Amino acid sequence: MSTHKAALCKVQILKLFLTSARCVRITRFYGVCGLSTSTPASSPKVCIVGGGPAGFYTAQHLVKNVINTFTQTAQHARCSFHGNVRVGKDVTVEELQEAYHAVVLSYGAEGNRTMGVPGEDLAGVYSAKDFVGWYNGLPRNRELRPDLSCETAVILGQGNVALDVARMLLSPVDILKKTDITQHALDALAESSVRRVLIVGRRGPLQVACTIKELREMVNLPGTRPEMEASEFEGVAETLKSLARPRKRLTELLLKAAIETPGEEELEKRNKAERAWGFRFLRRPLEVLPSTDLIRAAGIRLAVNRLEGDGEGVRAVATGEVEDVECGLVISSIGYKSLPIDPAVPFDARKAIIPNTMGRVQQTAGLYCSGWVKRGPTGVIATTMNDSFDTARTLLQDIGKGTLDVSTVKPGSQGVSALLEKRGVKPVSFSDWEKIDSEETRRGETRGKPREKMLDVGEMLQVARA
Repeated sequence: MSTHKAALCKVQILKLFLTSARCVRITRFYGVCGLSTSTPASSPKVCIVGGGPAGFYTAQHLVKNVINTFTQTAQHARCSFHGNVRVGKDVTVEELQEAYHAVVLSYGAEGNRTMGVPGEDLAGVYSAKDFVGWYNGLPRNRELRPDLSCETAVILGQGNVALDVARMLLSPVDILKKTDITQHALDALAESSVRRVLIVGRRGPLQVACTIKELREMVNLPGTRPEMEASEFEGVAETLKSLARPRKRLTELLLKAAIETPGEEELEKRNKAERAWGFRFLRRPLEVLPSTDLIRAAGIRLAVNRLEGDGEGVRAVATGEVEDVECGLVISSIGYKSLPIDPAVPFDARKAIIPNTMGRVQQTAGLYCSGWVKRGPTGVIATTMNDSFDTARTLLQDIGKGTLDVSTVKPGSQGVSALLEKRGVKPVSFSDWEKIDSEETRRGETRGKPREKMLDVGEMLQVARA
């Protein structure tokens, strides 16, 4: 057996999950994960901070490649799960490093990128992160109560999150009822007056940031029709032959929705549609326009751009023209950003990432990172999976080469557990989380939904510890 494989077989992992948000559907507790003490005390011990895909994929690769679900990873004999732990407050990164041979930071991107324009603090202006948190059941966003009394909504940004938000605003209630959307969001959307959604981006159709899957779901959304400006697609069809296959397929679908004459069935769908959506390209926000009482959003002023350059070097340049769009709801989906977790961890504030080389945190031995905090909030779930596997491989290589010292005995999860107990912190175990999951599923069944999410952390903890 090679040194690399030997290291793989013996690694123990602790996953710490910070309390803050519901991360995907596997868990809502961020914190710490570490492999159990059923293996020898001298085996390498790794702590992973973060309960989202990056943290679980990193753990998955360290435990065993064939494990294919997050649940199996969390239940593995060599993995300990500590939810409801705030790294940087309940326990420091330096304390984790004392207990483990390696610490992997995979805590994602909790912050919002702001537009930096006048009026973005008006009522009726929301970040996509908060809006998504509202309908997905994040406890901290449960009081958002967005005003949906307007006819037109403008979403700034053209990535997958932007299309998710557009689809949520325009989906028929009968479809939403069958999802795990929170009941309070479902009730609000059922009364929504929004009938038109514009998805705005600063560059052109060839640079749209969504994936074909998200665009297809938007195009096929019942009860809606696309409304786009044909002039914004001039010359696009002529470029198709030169595009890489994924971009070509995406652009073909976009052109079909935007300018091609629809077939009989599609034409009938569009004629019956009471709601509309469309991309607006080559536009950049300049100002959110206030209502007459200066309290809430009444519109948005956009700069009209043109493109300069070719290929990957293309950039949007202002033409000097402006355009005002009347709307009562503005949702900024221009990106997330990671935040510093602990003063002991290097952080690049400009790029909003932890500076690293192949997942190795720079100038800090035994500290690694994966996911958005490593590369920035880009890509799809497969991107995060591959990125996390890369970090895990880097860590295992360091063990195999001896550049990561695993010769000393470390206390691992037992040391962290003792420290948390001393401080009065009561972690949520994975079996505790499963109680929450089971209760949400039970509540959902009574409503004909996959689950009904709990929105109060206190209630979650009460269920977990029952």
